[in-house]
Amino acid sequence: MHPSLSFDQAPPISVPYRFFFAAPWFGALAGILLAWSGGDVLVSRWTPEALALTHLVALGFMLQAMCGAMFQFIPVAVGGNVWRPKLVANTVQPLLLLATILLVAGLLFSRPSLFTVAVPLFLLALGGFVVVVALALWQTPATGMTLWAMRIAIGGLTVTVLLGSLLAEALAHGLAVPIIELTNIHLAWGLGGWALMLLAGVSYHVVPMFQLTRPYPMSFTRWFGPLLLLLLLGWSSRLFIEDVRWSMAIVLPLLLLLASYAGITLWLQYTRRRKIHDATSLYFRVAMLSMLAFSISGAIIFVRPELGADPRFVVWLGMLAFAGVFVSAITGMMYKIVPFLNWLHLQRLGAPISAVPNMKKMIPAEAMTGQLRLHVLALVLLLAAVWLPGLTRLAGVAFAASFAWLGWNLLGAIRRYRTFRDQIRATALHR
Repeated sequence: MHPSLSFDQAPPISVPYRFFFAAPWFGALAGILLAWSGGDVLVSRWTPEALALTHLVALGFMLQAMCGAMFQFIPVAVGGNVWRPKLVANTVQPLLLLATILLVAGLLFSRPSLFTVAVPLFLLALGGFVVVVALALWQTPATGMTLWAMRIAIGGLTVTVLLGSLLAEALAHGLAVPIIELTNIHLAWGLGGWALMLLAGVSYHVVPMFQLTRPYPMSFTRWFGPLLLLLLLGWSSRLFIEDVRWSMAIVLPLLLLLASYAGITLWLQYTRRRKIHDATSLYFRVAMLSMLAFSISGAIIFVRPELGADPRFVVWLGMLAFAGVFVSAITGMMYKIVPFLNWLHLQRLGAPISAVPNMKKMIPAEAMTGQLRLHVLALVLLLAAVWLPGLTRLAGVAFAASFAWLGWNLLGAIRRYRTFRDQIRATALHR
């Protein structure tokens, strides 16, 4: 294993697992909602169903999985001491779950009164999470670009939550704020400042370690985070500066930066020492190809504004970002993290190394590969359904089935962990 990992600081296995095992079922709900709603849901990003779908994936799947990963990654990879991780996780995760359900219900059924309940829950849960995680990240003696990317990501999460809370309160109480402009900024910070920043920081560490590639170029890791942060600040300034040239000076470099990250990651995968590809590396490849497609599509729409006038182009970009980039990357990460956690915590029971099963036994390769194929099919159907509404229900069914299969695979991993754990304990008692 990687020599810089601090295994002794890993939290109890229940801490990340409660987040990981809740996440796929929100994605399954998103697929069911899509199948139930039918073709009209994808005609615009502003339909109640589209807004509910977006937040089921962003808050239900992505946020749950990313918070769980941070509880594990901060102490193990960057040496941060997370205060009372079990207590914090047991408090934050149920609050996030309830707040997400209330917010999605408010969006879907046009009940702004539900926002007034969801917002305090989000602020309480994520406020506590941000404080605990930020203290751990700033007090660790570790250095490196992974650490700085995670620090920026926590800042991005804070901005996202505050903007989202403002938007929810504006809808609930009729506040006079520029809803569309604030929504665009909220979306940019959520996907760029939080999700992408965290994904990049984790990939600096995980891609070379788990996929056996060369490290990311130092020049790239040193400048990616600060440049992304600077461009997001520039994007936010568009709230006050309405100028086409200023927008071009922000959007095109931002898309180029995304394409650079995707291209470098694909190149590292192509030149890696191990040429055999498993489901986890292929998931990451799908994510990076989706990011390239997003960058190219965004540049075309920006250069040809008449295309962007069709609201379906924005939905197309959303499908590439959410389902293509982040669902793919997070799923691939979980397929590496969960078997690794099983191995790590079984090994820490004190059994001989020979008694601890190989990580490959935790989730069968054929189960991961089959779920990957279904996810790719769902992604293709989702992208096609943007232009062919008749495919929407089929895309929703495939999307829901893919997430349900992911959830089943993760539940299988925890069952195997408990089985091996009980066997090791029983062997220790009979010595």
